[in-house]
Amino acid sequence: MTKSTAITVRPAEISDAPFIIGSQIKMADETEQLLLPHDVVSAGVKAVFADQSRGFYLIAEANGEAVGCLMITPEWSDWRNAWVWWIQSVYVQPQSRKSGVFGTMYDYVKNMVMQRSDVSGIRLYVDISNLAAQEVYKRAGMNGGHYQTFEWMKG
Repeated sequence: MTKSTAITVRPAEISDAPFIIGSQIKMADETEQLLLPHDVVSAGVKAVFADQSRGFYLIAEANGEAVGCLMITPEWSDWRNAWVWWIQSVYVQPQSRKSGVFGTMYDYVKNMVMQRSDVSGIRLYVDISNLAAQEVYKRAGMNGGHYQTFEWMKG
């Protein structure tokens, strides 16, 4: 895929679930060397399609083929009296990287946010060691912000 290939973005449909599931398994392996169980990821992806309050997926396509995806997860902000949309589960196929796929998906999300009064902005988190992704996000116009993420995960 070249930079001149037209990239389109659309809301994902349940028929996109196999692509999304495979993308999430590859992303976890590439970025964090985690081997995610297919059945768990499959159930998790399908849960988003079954309950829109959990979020929604977008698919990037080039030449009619899926080349990337991301998930939007809403978080209520009492400070803003509006939603903040978290970009999660970003994946772009290796052969399509550096061709504007993430930027096109990000612009699509920004446009959605600009059209809604109940959404105040976009956030995402990135593994601190994933410097390549951080550069992509900076080029798209995002900044590192002033928050640091802490977590506790069971297991």
